[in-house]
Amino acid sequence: FNVLGFVARSPSFTARELARVDVPAALELLRVDFPETFRRYDGVSAAQFLDRLRFPARARHLSLEVFARSFFADPRDFSAGELVGMFHTYFLGSAEGLPFDVPVDDYDTTLWAPLGRRLAEQGARLVTGSSVRSVDDGPDGLTVGHDRGELRCDAMVLATDRRALQDLIARAGWLGAEDPSWRAAMAAARLAPAFAVLRLWFDRPVISGTPAFLATSGRGPLDNVSVLDRFEAGAAQWAARTGGSVVEVHAYALPPRCEPADLRGRLLAELFRIHPELRPAGIVDERLLLRQDCPLIGTDPWAERPGVLTPDPRVVLAGDGIRCELPVALMERAAATGVQAANAVLRRAGLPGQDIWTVPTRGLLSRLRRPLT
Repeated sequence: FNVLGFVARSPSFTARELARVDVPAALELLRVDFPETFRRYDGVSAAQFLDRLRFPARARHLSLEVFARSFFADPRDFSAGELVGMFHTYFLGSAEGLPFDVPVDDYDTTLWAPLGRRLAEQGARLVTGSSVRSVDDGPDGLTVGHDRGELRCDAMVLATDRRALQDLIARAGWLGAEDPSWRAAMAAARLAPAFAVLRLWFDRPVISGTPAFLATSGRGPLDNVSVLDRFEAGAAQWAARTGGSVVEVHAYALPPRCEPADLRGRLLAELFRIHPELRPAGIVDERLLLRQDCPLIGTDPWAERPGVLTPDPRVVLAGDGIRCELPVALMERAAATGVQAANAVLRRAGLPGQDIWTVPTRGLLSRLRRPLT
């Protein structure tokens, strides 16, 4: 019903365009069975799958390609299995569809600082602002070497971005030494293209009635617009005090050697097309973040991607680039594999772990699956 309602309401689907859709290919979306579905699409890109579907161009952009770009990837490099997983999660496996549940203020205020205080109350030692240089195994067990010294531990969860994880494992020759294929797979994992976040403080408000969050397609590098003073307390207080607004725009899967000044100009131009009332506004302050630290979830074999477990049971992995059996996006994957990693550590200590709730992992027609051609 989610899908039927979407098709009925969307101007992107006309009767003539719907007649062109490849029905057998579209029915694959109802025949999913995770994690087997991930394996079935090994070597197939999201673009190839979308070509087979023959969806109307506008519907393809708005309903499917947005998932590829939310993984910071070009559809030609993004896994078709992951695309199918996202479509299942948000349209076919969930009664809620695609809602956004956000905290009342920025994440440091609402999540990280309270969590840090809670951990400290439990006796945990938090070390921040110090780079980890090495992970070693010696006579006294595992050791983490960082800028301020060393920490000895009985087990460790490596929850870093992909590049940092690869660097640490490259230096830790003992980890997986008996499994060269595992180490080779870790070293070969790729990064997604760069992404950018531009946050702007304007001296006038965004026009009332506009969405707090808007995903876009066909707007150059612009992928979404957030009016932060609509849902973050700190931004709302600033806007109320100054009469201005706080707006953030995102750009994903950027081309190589993207110039920050050029990118800023193009993002502003697209923002002003959507919010022309901001064109004459003054920019009180701004921050541009341009990074390339997200994993590429590509067309490589699903089973060869790094998983939570490593060749050493004392070391487990977590993060958005770690293989997960559930159909989850990047942030949800980081959270889910974090729980799985913690559960693995607890299990070795004979302690209970935490359940993970997910959408159904099988589609409505999973028993009627046909061979993939």
